[in-house]
Amino acid sequence: MKQEKIVKTEEEWKRQLTPEQYRVCRRKGTETPYTGDCSLPREPGIYRCVCCGNELFNSSKKFESGTGWPSFFEPVEDSVEYKTDASHGMVRTEVRCAVCDSHLGHVFEDGPPPTGRRYCINSVAIRKE
Repeated sequence: MKQEKIVKTEEEWKRQLTPEQYRVCRRKGTETPYTGDCSLPREPGIYRCVCCGNELFNSSKKFESGTGWPSFFEPVEDSVEYKTDASHGMVRTEVRCAVCDSHLGHVFEDGPPPTGRRYCINSVAIRKE
């Protein structure tokens, strides 16, 4: 069942998030590769949106992509939305939280089976439970 959208002002987000979380999640930034704690080997658990707690990825769908960011081959059903991102001189598919519209990262078509997708996610945008 899809959750209702969470809408907050930019000031509310700034009060709730760290400066780095705000820069990545609300301003569509990216973290430096290999700096986040979620790029470590997978342990059982659920990855949630740092902004709203929406369940995004199961650790069983995580894989090591060698990119320096947490990578998954499949999100939890109805947990993310997609938007075309034409910034930085290229066209990519942005991945956003379906509940609060936070920027999570991008999805690429070079992942492993069974989906062939690589969800390249900023570790600062997710928290593991």
